[in-house]
This record gives sequence, structure tokens and C-alpha cells, in this order.
Amino acid sequence: MKLKLPFWLLGLVAAGPLTAQSLYDVGTEAQESMPLKWVVGANMVYDDNVSPGFGPKEDSLGFNPYVGATFVSITPQTTWDVYARVGCIYYFDEPPVGDDFSSQSRAGVNFVHRFSERLRFSSRNFIAYELEPDYSYGYASSRVVGEYFYWSSDNSLGYRWTERFATYTGVRIGGYDYADVANNDRIWIEPYVQGRYQLTPQTVLTADYRYRYTEGDGVSSDYSDHYLLGGVEHRFSPNTVGIVRAGAQFHDVDGGDNSTSPYVEFALTSQVNSQFRVRSYARYGIENYDTVQFVAGTIVPGAGSAGLVEFDDRQTLRFGVSGEYAFSPMFSMFSGIDYIPTTYGSPRSVSTPPFVGGIGEFDEDIFNAYIGFSVKFTDYLYGNASYNYTNSSSDLAGRDYDRNRFSVGVSAEF
Repeated sequence: MKLKLPFWLLGLVAAGPLTAQSLYDVGTEAQESMPLKWVVGANMVYDDNVSPGFGPKEDSLGFNPYVGATFVSITPQTTWDVYARVGCIYYFDEPPVGDDFSSQSRAGVNFVHRFSERLRFSSRNFIAYELEPDYSYGYASSRVVGEYFYWSSDNSLGYRWTERFATYTGVRIGGYDYADVANNDRIWIEPYVQGRYQLTPQTVLTADYRYRYTEGDGVSSDYSDHYLLGGVEHRFSPNTVGIVRAGAQFHDVDGGDNSTSPYVEFALTSQVNSQFRVRSYARYGIENYDTVQFVAGTIVPGAGSAGLVEFDDRQTLRFGVSGEYAFSPMFSMFSGIDYIPTTYGSPRSVSTPPFVGGIGEFDEDIFNAYIGFSVKFTDYLYGNASYNYTNSSSDLAGRDYDRNRFSVGVSAEF
């Protein structure tokens, strides 16, 4: 007996790979229209290490005002999901390294158009210009000096060939640009194709091929990556969705060492009940970010004793979990952790003259945890407070640090 399955089920998590936006993202579309909503707010921030890993440890008080807007429109054919938040952070005491004024701004546009019951177009777009890294977006490693500009666009066509089988074919492009850091900028393009088979009303089997070309900046190399992945997407309940994909990554470095690595990505989101929501992500593979580092080694005749080294095999695990719990309509709490262990392998000098001798693998672990609460004072006025702790333990010089941040703020929604 054939299953009569709605197209949204074949499209479960079909907006693209996990990296389309946040690694928490499972790609599900907005379910309800929402009129234009504005939020205006400000936070006071105390940071006990405003330039972590750079210069002496100094604390400072900061001011973080912002304004944001959200809008969702859903018709039988088209869905628009638009959001933006523009803000800044100003430190009253100028950091030892970096500026006292920085942007804290993000925006996104998600668009889906259903041409027919079989054919749909999906576009997911995101930009950010900010100071602090958000580890759940899958590219930040350690704190860097100055702001960065990050953008991505994921566009695909989905077609249901039969009641059970569908494909998504698309291309993702993106990049990031650091204002004050050399050799870290990247631009990439990633065409992909995904086959989807509806095994049961709750389960979709997937097969992915992706090709990513990454253009490095400065002395950083260009990279080509091929991904062959199989996966499962399962709706455990109407409010719980999990996905996992695993396979192989074939990593080619222009002028460097090529390698092959396992590749895994996972995401889970669950609205456990009306009060409690939990999300989690994980990803493991070779990353093309933050591959050029300054290191010191053994003095070798005719060569420098310190210089820039590129690591062609930067294997990274990213794991995170977050939760929100509403004790009442007036009071809620949130918390989460991120853990990022990295191994920098296959080193080679990219300095002139070449830097040789005494270079091996380097390990780095980043742990980030936060907790906070939100209070609803009136129908329009909210208060919030949070605490964030970050620890970086690294074999690389200047990247060991501890950091504590406290934030208290108010906001108005209308």
C-alpha cells in the first residue's frame, strides 16, 4: 500500500545542511504568520577580560544598546521569515587590544515558494557584523581582535519525483572578513545534491554529495572538499525532530597535504512540554578556518626560529546543548554549553624565509557556558540577566585564557 504523504514531510529538514545558519538549526519552516514586531533594549555588561589572549588581562564595563524587528508571512504558496537586530557595544575603558566601540548586528531572510505540490524553491540568508564569536554558527574558534563580517546564502530547488522520493539541488555561498586579523578571511562556494526517501511517515533517509571550494586570504591556501554522506531524519513526536548525517570528507589543499577524515553532523530540537525546550548540535570534520598560526620552534641554520605555520589538517569537534524553561508566564530561565576540541595537524611553514624545525601537532580546547533569566514586568517591558564563562586551553601561544561576563538589561516589545 502506498503512503499518501504531504510534501512538507518529504521536506523535513530540507532547507539544506546543518550549516545553513546555526548548527542548532534543523531547517524547519515557520508555522505561523506574525505581524511586524519591534524590540528596543539595552544591556550593561561587565567583562573581566576584554582582550582575551591578547595583552594583559583587563576588565571593563560596557554598554550594549540595540533595536530589532521580526516578521513572518505565510500563504499557501510563499513563506517569508525576516529578522534583524542592530546594536553596538561600547566599553568605557578602552581594551588593551582592540577598539572600545564595536558593532553587534545580525539579520536574516528565509524564503520558501511552493510552485506546485511537487516543486519548491528555498532560500536561507544570513549576515552578521559583530565582535564576539557565536560558537553555534560553526566557524568561530577563539576570540579575535576586532569585528568580523560573516554572510551566507543557501538556495535550493526541491522536487518530489514520487510519493516517497524527492531531491534537493542547490548551492551555498558565504564568507567572512576580519577587520584586524590577517590570513583569516575566507570565501566559499558549495554546490550540493541530496536524495530523500520517505521510509515511514516519521522517518526520511538521505544521501548527500557536497563539493566546497574555499579561497584563503594572504598566505592561507585554497581548499577543496568533497563530502559523501548518508543520514536519517526522524520526527520522534510532533514537537521533537532529530537528524544525523555521517560519511567521509576528502580534503585537498592547494600546495599542501591532502587528507581524508570522517565527517558527522547532528542536530536535535525538542519542545518537551509547554514550558521546556531543549536543543543540541554536534559536528566533526576538517575545518578550513583559523588554519594559519604564529608559532616558535627550534632554531635551524638558514631559517627563522619563529613564523607563520599553516595547518592543513585542522580536525574539529563542535558540540553544544541549550535549554529554556518557563517557570511561569512572567519568569523563564535559559542555559547552555559549547565545547570545541581541535587538533592542528600537518603543519608547514608559510613564512619567508621558511620556518622549519620543532613543529608538531597542536591541541586546543574551548569551553563556553552560560546561564540567565528573563522577567516579564508588563505586556511590553522585559528584564534579563545572564552570566557567561569561557575557558580556552591551547598549545598555541597567547590563546590560553579565562573569561567571565555578566550582563543585565531591559527591553520593550511592541
